[in-house]
Amino acid sequence: MTTTLGAFVLGTPDPPALADFYRTLLGWQEVHRAPEWVRLKAPERGRPGLSFQLEVDHTPPTWPQRPGTQQMQAHLDLLVDDLEEETERACALGATLEEHQPQQDVRVLRDPHGHLFCLFLPGA
Repeated sequence: MTTTLGAFVLGTPDPPALADFYRTLLGWQEVHRAPEWVRLKAPERGRPGLSFQLEVDHTPPTWPQRPGTQQMQAHLDLLVDDLEEETERACALGATLEEHQPQQDVRVLRDPHGHLFCLFLPGA
């Protein structure tokens, strides 16, 4: 048997709204939409996808991490061609740029619901 990643799932108090942000940011297609679950896929392939599930008590992680605070469990790394241009575009769509940036060739941002994600250039 082969194991393959089917999707990455983000918990959020508003799955449709967060899916709209990532659909626009990534240029992906919506496969399923309900108030409690939305799934996106890349236009050229079905899997892996990016899904959003209802979590009414979602608490965004602290960044940078500190003991005794909500810890980041995972984050998305998104490959870009132009770091500055894509950072500006993500912020125009509703993301926020984090003050703490641990690397020069990577940008740490938060999506509109507080999940951390990184934009990075090939080779970074």
